[in-house]
Amino acid sequence: MRNTILKFTTALALVTLAGASHAADCKITVGLVIELTGPAGEYGQAGAKSVEMAFRDINAAGGVRGCDLATDTRDSQSQGNVAVDAATQLVQVKKVPVIIGGIISSVSIPILTSVTAPAKIVQVSPASSSPTLTALGRDGKTNGIFFRTITSDALQGVAAAKYAIDKGFKKLSIIHVNNDFGVNMVAEFSRAYKALGGTIVSDTPYNEKQSSYASEVTAAMAGDPDGLYLVSTPVDGATVARTWISQGGVQKFLLNDGMNSPDFIESVGADYLKNAYGTSSGTSPTASTDYFNKNYKEFSGIEPSNPAADRSYDAGAIVGLAIAIAGSDDPAKIKDAMYKAVDPAGTPIYAGKEEFARALGLIKDGKPIRYEGVIGPVSFDKFGDITGPFRLWKIVDGKVTTDGEMTTDDVNALQAKLNK
Repeated sequence: MRNTILKFTTALALVTLAGASHAADCKITVGLVIELTGPAGEYGQAGAKSVEMAFRDINAAGGVRGCDLATDTRDSQSQGNVAVDAATQLVQVKKVPVIIGGIISSVSIPILTSVTAPAKIVQVSPASSSPTLTALGRDGKTNGIFFRTITSDALQGVAAAKYAIDKGFKKLSIIHVNNDFGVNMVAEFSRAYKALGGTIVSDTPYNEKQSSYASEVTAAMAGDPDGLYLVSTPVDGATVARTWISQGGVQKFLLNDGMNSPDFIESVGADYLKNAYGTSSGTSPTASTDYFNKNYKEFSGIEPSNPAADRSYDAGAIVGLAIAIAGSDDPAKIKDAMYKAVDPAGTPIYAGKEEFARALGLIKDGKPIRYEGVIGPVSFDKFGDITGPFRLWKIVDGKVTTDGEMTTDDVNALQAKLNK
């Protein structure tokens, strides 16, 4: 957010030039509709640079069928209507075969329902976690074209509830963003938290980008809670947290994945976050994780711990490999190839130029591959969802540190128990 958008988007436009080791005379353009500004701007800027880095690495490995991958990047401004307009132009005018984006569910869902699903254009979201996206697929409303590289909040809510109980949160107030993501996240959390013995004393939604959240905080403080569950984004979340603290709220917080943010910690103050805990869609470290953590900050100027960074690289890598496997710009073939890029029976492939060169060679020879990305090995179900572990974290000395992990099996077992 500190760099100007002009400089940022100019850098994105040069994606096919940076680090290229060959001179391709053609390019394949992928639409990127992402939150460069607005409440989710911190995530979107990191995500855009990650996709750019993945495409740079594939291009340096030889490109796709001798062509460079490029992005046509549009700022959603963290608004669904802006995102729909941008996606419509990319699909109808620019004729892109794939759209990557958005980061937040309130951007991804309208793109899906209004643009990509009707046009049968592949859409990949790096970080939209709303269960609504699964429901749309289950109801036959996506034409099977939607994929995401993050787990659903239906699972994360259960993990967060268990972590809250384990950390001694017995009586919580909730303040959450009033959109599809916030409503669904809180619904899943509340069901599990109450079943595990917790008490919710208040549940207060808020609308984004308000100058003050004093009335919401006042409402949430009623009932003498022993902590606040804050489901938000870094900018609005910091405003809410500061107001909570200034009004005398107990300084014990449970946070969603998007609050894993250096900007949030800096804005609130580390001294006030000594008892702050959170959950995120986790990672099973691979060689890709090591590569990304060592190279991303130098490439982007952004910390690799940004919640959208790792999974956005994987979204870009999987899209690029899927286009190579499809052997065409036909969206229907790319859709089928998305599954083949992470084929459990394939040869493991990791991030970076050398690994992508190996992948492209195997693809050329007609052999299966399994991209094992920065967030670990994943596979897609028929609704485009992935499963994976959940990272449990806390803030220590102003830094987010890992406090544990809940495996997918742990979460599924707990969910099954709660559903009895």
